[in-house]
Amino acid sequence: MAQAPQNRAGAGIAFVLMGMACISVNDLLIKQFSDTYPLHQTVFLRSGIGILFSLIFVWLEGGLSILKTRQPGLHALRGVLIVIANMSFFVSIAALPLADATALFFAAPLFITLLSIPILGEKVGPLRMGAVIVGFVGVVIMQRPWESSTALDVPRIVLLLPVLSALTYALNQILTRRLGVEAKASALAVYIQASFVIVSLGFYLVAGDGRYAVGLENESLIFLLRAWTWPTSQDWPYFIALGVNSAIIGYCLSQAYRLADAATVAPYEYIGLPLAVFWGWAIFSELPAFEVWIGIALILGSGLFVFLREQHKAKIASKAR
Repeated sequence: MAQAPQNRAGAGIAFVLMGMACISVNDLLIKQFSDTYPLHQTVFLRSGIGILFSLIFVWLEGGLSILKTRQPGLHALRGVLIVIANMSFFVSIAALPLADATALFFAAPLFITLLSIPILGEKVGPLRMGAVIVGFVGVVIMQRPWESSTALDVPRIVLLLPVLSALTYALNQILTRRLGVEAKASALAVYIQASFVIVSLGFYLVAGDGRYAVGLENESLIFLLRAWTWPTSQDWPYFIALGVNSAIIGYCLSQAYRLADAATVAPYEYIGLPLAVFWGWAIFSELPAFEVWIGIALILGSGLFVFLREQHKAKIASKAR
């Protein structure tokens, strides 16, 4: 008999907040490396180191036996989705300000709320659905559809990459909720790290010598296809920090979506928005454009509404019990 998903909202929220704080540091470090190392090398080193620390969590949660699964196909699909989500976002931040890319990525909680209805059977009322629509209006504004492609600072495809990242990330987290009924968070994190290692090695075999980057001017493509180079002694501590950080991220987010409803946990990911604005201003001297501020306000507003609605529903349910 299949187990029912857990619904420990407080624990799920705590894990997602910790995971988002680590993600903001992760994005900052990868953007720092985007002018020096290729993305697939950065991902390989991050995940290669991260998988070692993830195995420590595996040992704490029951040992290597918990890595066995009866659903390898779904775990593989989840790995592919998170690789697409991360790679498309990381490619975008080579050309976009960190806050802009992060704001566009925050369509993910909106997608999660929508997808949790048909896939997980979770209930989303009309008021919460209205808030989701408002959030998507903010995403559209940040895409600036009224401007021609030549008037934009970056190719339009680069603006769409964080949205693709948001959609695939949302699908990944929906699968996490489904698979987390039987799998431990540490096992889910190891599967993800292994997916990154396999894909980045594939990139190395095909494009590791940098031949596909010759003559390119697009910053995102150069970041994706630049030749591998041995890290300097000054950069190794940052790569190790990335690896440890990725292990914490993988565990925290997997745990968050194991323990609580996706539509409850997802709005708390919005903490990443002000963190991205802060890092962009503090490290790169970047501040969002006017349209991005409007989009951020709409997305944050919709997220806060969903949060308050959830709190209100929880109080009513508690009184009824």
